Amino acid sequence: MRPIDVAKVAPFPAAAAENNGTADPWQEERRLIAAIHGGDRSAAEEMVDRTYAAVFASLCRLCGDSDLAADLTQETYQKAWAALPRFDGRSQLFTWLYRIAYTTFLNHIRRPRRTASLDEDDAPEIRDEAPAADDVVESREEAERLRGAVLELPDELRFTVTAHFWGGLAVKEIAAIEKITTVGIRKRLHKAFSMLEAILDEAKQ
Repeated sequence: MRPIDVAKVAPFPAAAAENNGTADPWQEERRLIAAIHGGDRSAAEEMVDRTYAAVFASLCRLCGDSDLAADLTQETYQKAWAALPRFDGRSQLFTWLYRIAYTTFLNHIRRPRRTASLDEDDAPEIRDEAPAADDVVESREEAERLRGAVLELPDELRFTVTAHFWGGLAVKEIAAIEKITTVGIRKRLHKAFSMLEAILDEAKQ
């Protein structure tokens, strides 16, 4: 069996939370947050500019729908603004934002859905999104199977896998969020990969 390529669901862009060329990115983040707390609108816009692409890309992986990901990204930033006064700066800004984005996604999939009959006058139009090339179809199907398998994992394993591979967070950052050791996070990843192999093998049968 080929190794599971969890990151393959979508190519991750250069992480917005990575070192942006300054000598001390943490100091730059603290300056930015202090300016936002002081009511500096340009600092708030700069924070969004630096982190939006990575937050959106992470949510695209989680939900598999770019339109929904855009809505969830907007909701993530709305929650972040409300919670910003409580942000203590002990983690990187994107690490904090990713946790909010992940929780926003979970809340979305747990919400009850209204179902509509296709015979209703106001029923939504079904769009034909089928790609033209068979290889593109196969690639998308493979990515969707992998995404589905990841979402079947227990919550702590799912968060660890998605935060590391789809959110681009370092093992030590995830360990800080989860309040366990880096060894514990690596054990979670190992267990998650074993479970993903079993889930994907079962789906082929």
